[in-house]
Amino acid sequence: MLQEAAILSVVVPTYNESANVPELVRLLSEALKDVAWEVIFVDDDSPDGTADVVRALARQDTRVRCIHRIGRRGLSSACIEGVMACSAPIVAVMDGDLQHDETILTRMLHAILREDMDLAVGSRYVEGGGVGEWDSGRALISRFATRLSHLVVPSTLKDPMSGFFMVRRPVFLDRVRHLSALGFKILLDLFASGREPLRFVEIPYQFRNRQAGESKLDNQVAWDYLMLLADKLIGHIVPVRFLAFALIGGLGLLVHMAVLTSMYVGGKVEFHLAQAVATLVAMVFNFSINNLMTYRDRRLSGAAWAKGLLSFMLACSVGAFANVGIANYLFGRGGQWVLAAVAGILVGAVWNYAVTSFYTWGGKRK
Repeated sequence: MLQEAAILSVVVPTYNESANVPELVRLLSEALKDVAWEVIFVDDDSPDGTADVVRALARQDTRVRCIHRIGRRGLSSACIEGVMACSAPIVAVMDGDLQHDETILTRMLHAILREDMDLAVGSRYVEGGGVGEWDSGRALISRFATRLSHLVVPSTLKDPMSGFFMVRRPVFLDRVRHLSALGFKILLDLFASGREPLRFVEIPYQFRNRQAGESKLDNQVAWDYLMLLADKLIGHIVPVRFLAFALIGGLGLLVHMAVLTSMYVGGKVEFHLAQAVATLVAMVFNFSINNLMTYRDRRLSGAAWAKGLLSFMLACSVGAFANVGIANYLFGRGGQWVLAAVAGILVGAVWNYAVTSFYTWGGKRK
């Protein structure tokens, strides 16, 4: 006997959510009694065995599926893979930490089907919604980020930072090739990635406390968020990763000068030795910060970190020769020294970005 095809796929990105997965499946079963549904957990190789828990549940319930990602990280990219793997005409995205209220899923589904909406948002900032027991600091940051998001999304959307929404799959597919897939705000990305306005409705819900596990929101989410906004504002002109790479390169220059000054001026070390040490320290700094932030979704660790550092240093060494060569050539042709220097720096930066993006952070992870 054939199982009824799902009308709703629920995509749940996970990382260390093994304790929450069984309860979430139970809650979905209760909330969606009259709906043909499935749930797809997209797990980023959780060390707590989340994927194993999902697979065990899938052997008992054919509505449960698992996508186990190896060497890839990121909430937005996990959501995209989950949506692309489903076949239901309508898809919901929600967290696996039980903080989203699954009981409003049927209201969201009815809004899309009966009110002919493209998208329904689980909203904390419309009447009837709330942020639960957030402290004043977290609530203030969320409000500020929401206002900032209106640079790229309509001001009528009260909760663009929501991670809980439902969308028609064809609408998602129409925009998926334009998504930035940066950070964790896939809803904001979805709204900002198309020319035609979306027909949407916001359904209020009360944000709940986490039941188990640890929050995936760390001190780098602000960086991810700013990267996403920058990509939507100017990403069509210049890659936002390049801007981050260049910014970190500027910080690396300050690190270089600080080390050089402290050794040569303060420590009376010979200049060539101080310069060599400063160069090495700056390269390690640039690589480490780029690995931590610019390429957070491709972050290297263990032996791959050491190999990545070596390839980064080799690429940047060639970039340094290109920098000097271009600058000397332009200056020798009668160019102004400032413009020659800037041109050299730009060529070196583009070379370093292009090569390290491919060779350092573009290969297979182990």
